[in-house]
Amino acid sequence: MKYFILIPDGMADTPIAELGDLTPMQKADKPTMDMLASRSLVGTVSNVPDGMVPESDTANMAILSFDPKIYSKGRSPLEAVSMGIQMQPDETAYRCNVVTLTEEQDTYEDRIIIDHSADEISTAEADELIKTLEKELGNDMRKFYTGVSYRHCLIWKNSDDKYNFMRPHDILGKRIGDYLPRVEDGGAEFLELMKKSYDILKDHPVNVARKARGLKPANSAWLWSPGKKPQLPSFKQKWGLDAAVISAVDLIKGIGLCAEMKSIDVEGATGNVHTNYDGKANAAIDAFKNGTELVYVHVEGPDECGHRAETDNKVKSIELIDKKILAPVYEYLKNSGEPFKIMVLPDHPTPVCKRTHTIDPVPFFIYSSEKDEKGCSTFDESSAAAMGYYVANGYTLMDILTQK
Repeated sequence: MKYFILIPDGMADTPIAELGDLTPMQKADKPTMDMLASRSLVGTVSNVPDGMVPESDTANMAILSFDPKIYSKGRSPLEAVSMGIQMQPDETAYRCNVVTLTEEQDTYEDRIIIDHSADEISTAEADELIKTLEKELGNDMRKFYTGVSYRHCLIWKNSDDKYNFMRPHDILGKRIGDYLPRVEDGGAEFLELMKKSYDILKDHPVNVARKARGLKPANSAWLWSPGKKPQLPSFKQKWGLDAAVISAVDLIKGIGLCAEMKSIDVEGATGNVHTNYDGKANAAIDAFKNGTELVYVHVEGPDECGHRAETDNKVKSIELIDKKILAPVYEYLKNSGEPFKIMVLPDHPTPVCKRTHTIDPVPFFIYSSEKDEKGCSTFDESSAAAMGYYVANGYTLMDILTQK
């Protein structure tokens, strides 16, 4: 039996007026998803436990069968693993976004955060900025590492791994002074570093050039999601399956590597709507051909479009995932001569109207080549909910997927 799991990150949404009160899933032309859902077990699932933050680390960990309440240690340590950073027990990893703040105000606290991704800055440009931060702010206790696009990592010795930072994508359009680390709560060092980062980056040649091209500058670092070195059980030992993950983002790669899954890189995979969809499909097919039994493909595009309030691009990303990833992988599996199952679901919703993640249940379907189910004619939030099948804990989905 082969298993294909496809995660269009943040695909679930709420009705949008400009789409005729449809969600992006309802609006998108996605014939393969709809066809498979009509013959699948369809329902909704809560991947994020009550009381936990609806982040991609928590949700994807659950989909891969690891209870987030037991194993979640923050997203940044998982990203550090993907980046090849060998964390020590006395070190804490922090996600270090390079973000865009307004520049006309006199004080750092009065600035407004307008983009958590600095116009999805290129990795090459961000690398220059991170290297500058390392030169100016790095020392024996802390070190900056370049990740992908706006997503980077800070490793800090003997630092607070429990500090409650604000997620930058939750406060877009707001004055940052109300959300910065607080001195009285022990956040003085974090606040100082973030303020210094602005002074270092605002006139950096990379940002001067970006503004000249009409792009937003990446003029400040923003720290969040701290955690210690993560540990997950071996996926193969738990399920007896050779498994691989395919993703553009370090977070998902890190989860896979911590679970001793193979992480497959795809050239041109970006983490946004303009990614190498064909490359991800081909990588999945090649993995199956080479004996991999379960392939987990994560696509960040719908999530980024939700954060950026790009309604049309969110619809487009869903259509491209259907056409360029799901359809060819399904055709390969159908013609392979082996039984197979396909599970498709977003990890969490990222509604365009909110520009951040929510904890609401998400739709899913599980298709089996050996058993036709009575599913729903279109795969979307309301149709899945109408099926009346609800899975309360996402970490049990793998049991449902692999049962005979």
